[in-house]
Amino acid sequence: MAKYILLDTETTGGETPDRIIQLGFMVLGAPSEKVEVYNSLCSTPQPIKIEAMEVHNITPEMLVGKPACIDTEAYRALEGFNTPDNYLLAHNAPFDLGMLQKEGFANRMQLIDTLRCARHLFADSPRHRLQYFRYSLGLYQNEAVEAQKLGINVQAHDAIGDVLTLKLFMTPLVEAVKAQFPSAKPMPKLVELTQTPVYISTLNFGKYKGRALAEIAKADKSYLDWLLNEKKDMDEDLRYSIQKAMGN
Repeated sequence: MAKYILLDTETTGGETPDRIIQLGFMVLGAPSEKVEVYNSLCSTPQPIKIEAMEVHNITPEMLVGKPACIDTEAYRALEGFNTPDNYLLAHNAPFDLGMLQKEGFANRMQLIDTLRCARHLFADSPRHRLQYFRYSLGLYQNEAVEAQKLGINVQAHDAIGDVLTLKLFMTPLVEAVKAQFPSAKPMPKLVELTQTPVYISTLNFGKYKGRALAEIAKADKSYLDWLLNEKKDMDEDLRYSIQKAMGN
């Protein structure tokens, strides 16, 4: 039977030199099976950026004596689950996979990016961050009971804490699939939605914040060209949307 690996990482930052310092995931199987929890801190020569510490509260002192990512229990277990029969789920999966690739991990599992799926299925939501859904859908109300059952501590933006939120988010996500695609099997449909870009109609930052991309393309196409060239780490859906608005 397929396993569902719900995963999150914490890192030294979000740029090219940055590396993983926490790898957390849960393994879900049949309802009768016990949920497996893996949560490892790991060391790296790459310094942790202050901005990153501000988010996840992991300090250099907490990593003293910890193994490298590839030597952790979590990484070794992840390698063991890395088969095409299983599913890997993460919120903004390209980021986590990019970080794991730096450690030599090549994903073979069926991928579900719950961020992109949420953009498809909760199109009217003003935000699609996991922490937003944590509150807007009332997921936080069930966290304490679920955390006690699994024997974990809940912290916002901690890898395993975010994985717990992701586990709770799967229920409304699957329910949305069933409501909008009643003839489809939920998990394969989520894989399909992961592979389908989302058109983001409105820019939510910069000097044209709140303006439709189609309007910006007509009024100031050079600005969109500049964004595409300057923001190398731009969200994949936003890049797709800008290119589509420009007729590319």
